[in-house]
Amino acid sequence: MRFGVGNGWRGLVAAVLLTGLAAGCGESGDGPDASGAKAKASAGAEVAARGESIGTAGSACELPVTFDIAEFWEAEAIDAASQQGETGNEITDDLADAFLHQGRVTMACEVDAKPAGKLGFLRVWTGRPGDADARAVLEGFVTAEEGASGAEYRSFRTGSLAGTEVEYTTTSELLEETKKERALAVSTPDGPVVVHLGGMDTEEHEAMLPAYELAKKTLRLTV
Repeated sequence: MRFGVGNGWRGLVAAVLLTGLAAGCGESGDGPDASGAKAKASAGAEVAARGESIGTAGSACELPVTFDIAEFWEAEAIDAASQQGETGNEITDDLADAFLHQGRVTMACEVDAKPAGKLGFLRVWTGRPGDADARAVLEGFVTAEEGASGAEYRSFRTGSLAGTEVEYTTTSELLEETKKERALAVSTPDGPVVVHLGGMDTEEHEAMLPAYELAKKTLRLTV
């Protein structure tokens, strides 16, 4: 289970140290995106109402790709490089490093669902140029997720971008619960990009899928 880092380094450290202890700490209410303002994608999946776009220069997160985030969701850039080793505590810093890196990619942006009444995040992870195989990058991302299993991969295309998508589950031994996860990966000239949707539990994950579908549908290279 992953928690927010939007409140800065101290919030990140606390979140890392308290991972697994927040289940059941709150319930999602009927937030703004529970209003039913959704459209249907051509494939039949629900797509959330659009909010702002991120990825371009001057947006909340500058990324190799650009896409729309759901209405009322809030994006914040994550500067992983500046946050490494900041506390001086070896255990804490190791935990934070593990939180910020997964497989070949590093967390670059976090889109918080709480302003829309949901409990979870859409996170964007980026890698170095040269890691061009989106499938391999995504497989590494899932393999690095603790408790991941049952991964099902498929190809997808949106606009000029072709990539790989995965659905899988993660199981927490501490909490004795299993929940759904979903992610996609694309290759760009600036390196691979992974967009991941988690959630407090499977119910929250499924409630946030329209936001993920919106990001996937509008995903484009940043120009």
